[in-house]
Amino acid sequence: MNTITKPKASPTSNAQLWGKLGIVTLLWGLLYKLNRPTWDWLIYQVAGLSEETRLGSAVHFFLFDTTKIFLLLGGIVFAVTVVRSFVTIERTRALLGGRREGAGNVAAAGLGVVTPFCSCSAVPAFIGFVAAGVPLGVTLSFLIASPMVNEVAIVLIFGLFGFKITALYIGFGLLVAILGGFILGKLRLERWVEPFVFETKLRGKTVVPSSDMPWEDRFALGREEVATILKKVWPYVLVGIGIGAAIHGWAPEDFFARWAGSGNPLAVPIAVVVGVPLYSNAAGVMPLVEALAAKGVGMGTVLSFMMAVVALSLPEMILLRRVLKIQLLAIYVGVVGSGIIAVGYLFNAII
Repeated sequence: MNTITKPKASPTSNAQLWGKLGIVTLLWGLLYKLNRPTWDWLIYQVAGLSEETRLGSAVHFFLFDTTKIFLLLGGIVFAVTVVRSFVTIERTRALLGGRREGAGNVAAAGLGVVTPFCSCSAVPAFIGFVAAGVPLGVTLSFLIASPMVNEVAIVLIFGLFGFKITALYIGFGLLVAILGGFILGKLRLERWVEPFVFETKLRGKTVVPSSDMPWEDRFALGREEVATILKKVWPYVLVGIGIGAAIHGWAPEDFFARWAGSGNPLAVPIAVVVGVPLYSNAAGVMPLVEALAAKGVGMGTVLSFMMAVVALSLPEMILLRRVLKIQLLAIYVGVVGSGIIAVGYLFNAII
């Protein structure tokens, strides 16, 4: 990667930069705080819809959640991109290289949370880690944790369900990534990795981002990433919120509680099986999760559904098929899916 050396910013320009960020942050917080009362006023008073009607409830859910999720996405993606400007996939690979299984699985799962890569990065990340000598099981711990316990999921779950649910989600998600990668590593499945992965030679030295990269550049990266992510995910977010609004407004109160509530012992595996083929992300599936929880579906069931959607998405499995033979891919889905099902039952027992 070629880097361009720029002159260091003056204290005055840095002060202006941080001042602008402070103003934008205050405006963001004000918009977030006024979101609900604004839509309450517009829908229930200006438009004259009743909160007690299905239409009024669904319209409010759609507009309120759309605004909330896009505000959260913008703020989260910007902040995480600035942090991520200090940590690249090359540095992550260097941190994992040479680590043994066990401790390596823990480190890989932790790095998967703080350095989340999208599904399109799954194949290059896998090739880069394995080619650098990172054990297969450790690499798979990273690939499990990265989409499942990511910053968007964490913040959205916290905003919807509070600290306790969020802490349990993070803990159990990391546990699935650590144990899943460890088990897959112990099975010695390297024979079912496509041979070209081990033949890949890394050229050049590990790239470590410069610690004196100007904050102006880091903030510019954040703005660009926000625009890129929003362009990619907005259709899925709107579809997810639309389905959630329909469930919230029109689904009978006892329908999901009867068929997918904690009283149905098969609710969790059914939720996982349904979630695997869906293509979405944490932002797109979260409104659906919120609506299902409001209708009485067990918290473990809805979070297992979400984990299956984001960690075992069909597009990522198709991408991983390029580097994993079908036998290993099937075992990977089986181990991770079993872990998610176990987490669902534990959640339902605890919450």
